[in-house]
Amino acid sequence: MRTVKTDVLIIGGGVVGSAIARELSRYRLDIAVLEKNMDICYETSGRNTGVCHGGFAYDVGSLKAKLCVEGNRMMDTLSDELDFPFRRCGKVLVGSTPEEYERLLEVIRQGEANGAAGLRMLDEGELQEKVPGVVGKFAMFSENSGILDPFGMTIALAENAVANGVRYYLEHEVTQIRREGDSYLVTAGNELFVTRWIVNSAGLNCGKISDMLGLTGYRLIYSKDDYILLDQRLGKNLPMPIYTVPSNTYMGIHVTLTTEGNVLLGPTAEDIDHPSGYGVEQKNLDYLYEEGQKLWPHFTKGDYIRTYCGILPKWVDDDGKIQDFKIEIRDDAAPHAVNLVGMESPALTASVAIARYVTAMMQERETFEDNPHFHPVRKGIARFSEMAPEEQQRRIAENPDYGELVCRCQKVTRAEILEAIHNPLGVKTVTGVKYRTRSMMGRCQGGYCQMRITQMLEEEFSLAETQVRYARPDSQMFYGKVREVEK
Repeated sequence: MRTVKTDVLIIGGGVVGSAIARELSRYRLDIAVLEKNMDICYETSGRNTGVCHGGFAYDVGSLKAKLCVEGNRMMDTLSDELDFPFRRCGKVLVGSTPEEYERLLEVIRQGEANGAAGLRMLDEGELQEKVPGVVGKFAMFSENSGILDPFGMTIALAENAVANGVRYYLEHEVTQIRREGDSYLVTAGNELFVTRWIVNSAGLNCGKISDMLGLTGYRLIYSKDDYILLDQRLGKNLPMPIYTVPSNTYMGIHVTLTTEGNVLLGPTAEDIDHPSGYGVEQKNLDYLYEEGQKLWPHFTKGDYIRTYCGILPKWVDDDGKIQDFKIEIRDDAAPHAVNLVGMESPALTASVAIARYVTAMMQERETFEDNPHFHPVRKGIARFSEMAPEEQQRRIAENPDYGELVCRCQKVTRAEILEAIHNPLGVKTVTGVKYRTRSMMGRCQGGYCQMRITQMLEEEFSLAETQVRYARPDSQMFYGKVREVEK
């Protein structure tokens, strides 16, 4: 078994783990990230609404409130530095009854106490002006809320961390943790990692890792959130996300939009005991359709593209009440171990603020030397479809692969696909290409381009057809030749 030595070992390469990796790469530290999946967007970080929250929905004084507001404020800078899609388009919470009006006034008071800015009530006329066709008598408007690409943000954080010296170990599920002297010995992927610091950012598996660290007693439940993805053509009619008036435990069905112009219906928020299973039941589709029609009746079932679900880890007390983020270092039980439990919404918005909070906690116990070579800027894959005609012609002249469209729906070229295939993290899956280029995200959902991308993966990595994976180790694209070609 190979031994790998590090200063900091981060368990979990989702948006929070990758944000922590990037933040710590500002210092002279040897950092490694363990991710059990074949890529970093296969669980909660890539299966959500993609909304940048304003910070008004969380209890005053909570970490969720504090870190969400901080994360919201820094999102423009992060988007510029890391080159991922983000739009501060605002959001409305729509109501119709006197009770809902009073509830929204409470939400505004709570938000202002949290430091959230740009919150105000809209009458029916103002609401229709901002979101034509929405069903409601009034709304709370959050002008600082927005939408972002959760795949793009997570990948950007990870790629910038790698550029600053962090190593990612994919398909490395942690199976054992033990402490010897001043070090932690972690077994993962048939390798032994020896580290001074350990960070539990395992998301859905945070409870399992917490138990391995000896920090037991956390009760976790999981919220299974089903969504329907609608056609991009509808996006031009929806300027911002629409929410219902929230209860104390549930924000209700939303009609939101993605940075690419698709419209989302969801989530359903069904509590489950185990974080597994991503199927969507027909009854949930029917519920989403009915509730979505009540808010924004401008779609039909013919606009469906696909369904998906995400699962959120929620830390609850003995009475089942959802708790705040838990971010702790317990020097008596697990010194030099940062334990993050219940990183649910708004962890996407708050991810970099969480990373800075974690870093500050670590520096209370150890002084880190600045990394003079840290560079905060990362450039993503340039989108050929968004270039000016002159730039497109220049690119084609320099590289003919820009002249071949592989994904017709999203207008993604062969050059972009190749750049995604040779990504800094070493991901070799079909969805790895999808998340980095938007290919297979159009109306046909890969009907034209998926097999072409599969063939390019085979050719670039000299793989047999049985070796190409869609997303996970058990997701073979083929189990043999579809047909033999006579030579």
